[in-house]
Amino acid sequence: MIFSYFVGLEEAFEFFMALGSIIGMLGVIFGLIGLLFLGQFSLHKMFKVLIPSIILLVVCGLNTGMLYFRV
Repeated sequence: MIFSYFVGLEEAFEFFMALGSIIGMLGVIFGLIGLLFLGQFSLHKMFKVLIPSIILLVVCGLNTGMLYFRV
């Protein structure tokens, strides 16, 4: 009984790691596109998107979301 609880907890943890990886990857893509195409006014806003996205990728890993969701 207790082992099934830990298995479910492990699967939930893996799902959230994969979700963080995908969100981080999308944030980096949108941040870079924003840096390239938006003007000087939105430069600080794009850095506010880019920095947390890079931190998410470092913590969650780049391949985790791609392997979990089979992207």
